[in-house]
Amino acid sequence: MQQNITILGSTGSIGMNTLEVVKLHPERFKIFALTAHNNIERMVAQCLAFRPRYAVMLEAGVALQLEQRLREHHLETEVLSGGEALVTVASHSQVDTVMACIVGAAGLLPTLAAAKSGKRILLANKEALVMSGALLIEAVRAHNALLLPVDSEHNAIFQCLPADFKPGQSPSGIKRIILTASGGAFRNWDIERLALATPEQACTHPNWVMGAKITVDSATMMNKGLEVIEASYLFGVEIDRIEVVLHPQSVIHSMVEYLDRSVLAQLGMPDMRTPIAQTLSWPERINSGVESLDLIKVGRLDFEPVSLARYPCLGLAYAALKAGGTATAILNAANEIAVQAFLERKILFTDIPRLIDEVLNAVPFEAAHTLEQVLESDAKAREAAKRLISRSMFPSPTRGEGKKLRLLEKKLGLYEKNYCLSLG
Repeated sequence: MQQNITILGSTGSIGMNTLEVVKLHPERFKIFALTAHNNIERMVAQCLAFRPRYAVMLEAGVALQLEQRLREHHLETEVLSGGEALVTVASHSQVDTVMACIVGAAGLLPTLAAAKSGKRILLANKEALVMSGALLIEAVRAHNALLLPVDSEHNAIFQCLPADFKPGQSPSGIKRIILTASGGAFRNWDIERLALATPEQACTHPNWVMGAKITVDSATMMNKGLEVIEASYLFGVEIDRIEVVLHPQSVIHSMVEYLDRSVLAQLGMPDMRTPIAQTLSWPERINSGVESLDLIKVGRLDFEPVSLARYPCLGLAYAALKAGGTATAILNAANEIAVQAFLERKILFTDIPRLIDEVLNAVPFEAAHTLEQVLESDAKAREAAKRLISRSMFPSPTRGEGKKLRLLEKKLGLYEKNYCLSLG
């Protein structure tokens, strides 16, 4: 029986890789709906190839253009627009599986809708758990949804856990979770040079092919910080049992250490089609189209500690997780605004953590009991970040060099620490 699939964010890198895997298995998977922000050309090509029942564009004007293009090709795909349309195709009664890979907070509502509709959710959107992890896990449990992690690190952890693992419940016998990190585009740069880094340089990842936002997050290591938060909610593990280690080769995608000191690791080529195929077919295994890992060719596997002097965003993420409540939603919102400002050359690369720190100190944290509270904190954080940028708070390449992050030292009492795998 075919799975009917909705892809939230089909024109991004995860969405395109998902379609590559689906194309290998037409007898197993059928595309029900595709959604995108504004990439009409790519959406037209995807609709021609997969003929979904629905195509959703975020803006009404762009949706109208898409509809006209599809009619030229005599496609019967129905075109919708807006956030409510995302919720509709994520929760539709004919949908079995939702690939949640919209980048940023925009993916939160449709992912929650999929959970409340009892869908099989393939979660590639970090922000859904970062912003409202407890709410999403609760919805998954209450409505018998299935939540499977697509992020390569969390998927690796999932593959190393006992077969009876359930999201949000700490697996028995686990001592710690070890997330591996490539270190991003600037892992070998002198720290003093980072203020001069350009968006083009930040968007060139040494191992992975990803979108601009997540590639910048890799360079700041905020992506790893978001993954720490995500892992805490997803695997029910406390903050002090989640560690990060630099692994430049990106061959070991993450590890789990058990109480008996056994360490299980998942290895593979740095290709997102592997975790996508694993979650699409779980508990079975199918061909992903990825080439086999050649360990002789890889030759060596290196590990290094993570310095928060080089990667302060990771420390901010740990601090926000420790604070709890809406702090992680504030962190995420501030980061989204900061990264966009950097890509638009409004702030420097080294201003990204400074801006996030300022927002975390400016917007009060509160308990996150409802989605409304989360969204309100998200909005306040975005307003605060934009206000700080508009006031030219970050005009100089040398401003604040050596400045300590106030959130880490004053508010939460966290001091610089290397979160790393001990190899001694």
